[in-house]
Amino acid sequence: MSKQAKSLTSVDVKRVLEFIALKKHSARNRAMFLVALYAGLRVGEVASLRYMDVLGVDDEIRDEIRLDASITKGNVARTVFVNTKLRKELANYIKAVPYKHLADKLFYTQKNEGFTANTLTQFFYYLFGSIGIAGASSHSMRRTFITTLANKGVSVRLLASLVGHKNISTTQFYIDVNDDQKRSAVELV
Repeated sequence: MSKQAKSLTSVDVKRVLEFIALKKHSARNRAMFLVALYAGLRVGEVASLRYMDVLGVDDEIRDEIRLDASITKGNVARTVFVNTKLRKELANYIKAVPYKHLADKLFYTQKNEGFTANTLTQFFYYLFGSIGIAGASSHSMRRTFITTLANKGVSVRLLASLVGHKNISTTQFYIDVNDDQKRSAVELV
């Protein structure tokens, strides 16, 4: 089995956001990063999002994003629940980068082409490399999402449903465990 992507610490997330803020296309880059982090989406799912997926009536950010089966890894449609932090981030992004047509992709490259899973994977590879976060990849945000919720007591069955895993064993594989968590756990006895 290959080595898993690094789960991001709160310090890593802060470093990423600070780095992004200083660069060109900061609104787009921040939104792409936080969509993956706060919703646990795969890069292909992030790259496939369209304005109409995130905007509802009167251009309000939806509470739920419906992912069509054609853009998910398991080829099964699912609903992604959008938390308050992500709704705020998406609203800020759309204010900074308004749509021309609702069917337009949500995120475009510098060449004004919609991101693909591959180009977004490369984007994150270079982003983490530029900051010096070893072991991080385009899958780090998804792993961080799952691990963070697991550490807050969310059941594996619920996590699997949130991220579209058919088997909870797949979800369990994503959960990072460290010595601090083990110390805290034994104190519960």
